[in-house]
Amino acid sequence: MNWIDNIYSMVFAASLVLGAIHFFIWLKQRQQPGHLLFSIVATSVASLAILEMLMLHATTPGQYAMLLRWSHVPITIFALGLLWFVRLELRAGRYWLLIVGASLRVVALCANFMVGDNIHYLELTDLLRADTWLGQTIPVPVGQRNPWMAIGQLSNCFILYYLADAAVSAWRDKDDEMRRKTMLICGSLAFCVITASLWAIAVVMGKLDSPFILSPTFFPVVLVMGYLLGGDVVNTSRMSQALLHSQKRLGASEQRMEQTTTAANIGLWTWNLDEGSSWFSEIGTRLLGLPTGTQISREAFLDIVHPEDRQAILDAGQEAVHRSGIYSVEYRVRTADGRTRWIAAKGRAEREDPESALFLRGVLVDVTERRQAEERLKLVVDGSPIGKLVCSSNGLITLANLRVEHMFGYAHDELLGQNIDILMPQALRTAHAQHRRNFVDDAETRPMGEVRDLFGLRKDGSEVPVEIGLTPIEMNDTLHVLVSITDITERRRMEQESALQRAELAHLSRVTLLGELSGSLAHELNQPLTAVLSNAQAALRFLDHDPPNLGEVRDGLLHIVENDKRASEVIRRLRAMLRKEKLDYESLAINEVIQDVLRLINSDILNRGITVSMSLASDLPPASGDRVQLQQVLLNLAVNACDAMQGIDGERTLIVRTGVTPGSGIEVAVIDNGPGIPGDDLERIFNPFVTTKPEGIGLGLAICRSIIQSHRGKLWATNNEGSGSTLHFTLPADPDPPSQR
Repeated sequence: MNWIDNIYSMVFAASLVLGAIHFFIWLKQRQQPGHLLFSIVATSVASLAILEMLMLHATTPGQYAMLLRWSHVPITIFALGLLWFVRLELRAGRYWLLIVGASLRVVALCANFMVGDNIHYLELTDLLRADTWLGQTIPVPVGQRNPWMAIGQLSNCFILYYLADAAVSAWRDKDDEMRRKTMLICGSLAFCVITASLWAIAVVMGKLDSPFILSPTFFPVVLVMGYLLGGDVVNTSRMSQALLHSQKRLGASEQRMEQTTTAANIGLWTWNLDEGSSWFSEIGTRLLGLPTGTQISREAFLDIVHPEDRQAILDAGQEAVHRSGIYSVEYRVRTADGRTRWIAAKGRAEREDPESALFLRGVLVDVTERRQAEERLKLVVDGSPIGKLVCSSNGLITLANLRVEHMFGYAHDELLGQNIDILMPQALRTAHAQHRRNFVDDAETRPMGEVRDLFGLRKDGSEVPVEIGLTPIEMNDTLHVLVSITDITERRRMEQESALQRAELAHLSRVTLLGELSGSLAHELNQPLTAVLSNAQAALRFLDHDPPNLGEVRDGLLHIVENDKRASEVIRRLRAMLRKEKLDYESLAINEVIQDVLRLINSDILNRGITVSMSLASDLPPASGDRVQLQQVLLNLAVNACDAMQGIDGERTLIVRTGVTPGSGIEVAVIDNGPGIPGDDLERIFNPFVTTKPEGIGLGLAICRSIIQSHRGKLWATNNEGSGSTLHFTLPADPDPPSQR
């Protein structure tokens, strides 16, 4: 026997023995298909070795062509088995690459038997003899190339692509064992495919005087697979030993668990879905009112369940088996003594192995007291004049009171189980999902919509203004949210009416105040009008001169224009104060507003013998507000300060000061040195119809506070050290001043 026969016989024997060993391993460990795949691959290499040994002894082109054709059967089995082995071991790589590579290999096998002598040659015309193989004479095929050979090579390309993709994907797991396995499997297989492809191409194209020799290149792959699977067998043996120890510990753990469940009054249950039977622990049977140690059929178990809850149990079983794997349901059972008890059952679907029955296993807990408490809660909620909803953390409505039903036009059954999004306009739903997640992450009682108006959506599509409060509550050991909803339609209507009334009162206050200042206003107008008359008469006299004194005439006309503008400004301010319009918010320089108001009442201040001192901050930010209303506030505060100093002897000083608050807002202070305000009246003076002046009607300061509050500010009074009082008010800075727009 020559060395060729020796080598191929050893490859055949080794491959066959390894395949047989792993086949018997698979018979005992059916849950590990890798051993079966290895057995198939090893057997295919053994078959290929026999066919190639016969090819090396072929004497005619026909013999060689037939053996070469049949050699592609084990080659195809080898390739498909290895692809599936890689998928099984690495669980990586694009699945479509595997399918395409395998499919092309099958197509190539079909073409091998259908087109020409084989996939390599349309016709194998001759066998040359070569004496270059270590003294052995071997046949070298010569013939017409088969173009279908490209299919086989294309298959090899896809197989290599899949191997590379699987190797990269598995390498990213950063698991040392997986990386070692990836290098061995993909590296050896890639070497095998590349070597076989290049060898076949070189022989067919006549570039290499050699027969087709593949099994020696395939055998290293068999060794690698055997090495990996042998390691798995060793690891399995070790794990079996560890399992024996774990089972002993498990027995002790089960004993402790039984003691724990007994102490906690928790029952255990098992539902064999294939047999339709149920088993319950001693606690479980006691909770259900069954005899101890009972194993009953599904029908017998359902007989003790309340008729309204039977379908819920069956649906929960379907959900666990076909979708989530989790079993969770609450149902009522009728005990032997005629009482109804609420039971919460939780469990999981599982199989002990792929061939065993499907089980549902879990625990039972008596939740009767909790459900009774929930019923009492529902009664309380239904009696509330405010709409109440209870939602799960994912937004599903689990409870709704009658007020919610009436407010939104839904029946109770139409709300339960629905997402709360059905009660809000479409424009708010997208943002609400994120708000809900934020609340779950930081659950605490809080209002919604502090900085924006909220609206609910009725069943008929109309919207209703609402206020909403959120309160986290625990139900079924999970987070739920109690949603309090108040219909504020009537409040909005009353607020609008109140705003109109305040506008009427504000207008009346302005008219009244300006009536009180009519004398001062007349003086303000008389002064420029008198000056106009005097300057006009003087100009006429200068024109009568011979020659006319045109320079003096010009100066007189300039004075007329100046005093006319002054009179126009007084009239403009008067019209602005008397005007009754909607609020017109704009960016305002408060210092300028103060100066305008003080100019308006300048004559009245002088007539009262009052000195004005202004301390206006130069770095004051602009405010956003209605100019006329803020003028009214400053006018009221200034006139009140002047009235407060009317009866005192000595110097009378009105101080107006501005500054920046710690929060970057604006503060205005109007200070007098009068007798001050009695301590009990410091807050009362802002109430309607409360006044400290004999002739006052008590509306001015109330209107001022209302105006300041509508501007998101604050108005209050303090007494000065020594004498006098100070009226303060704050305003927020304009968040978007013109300079930033």
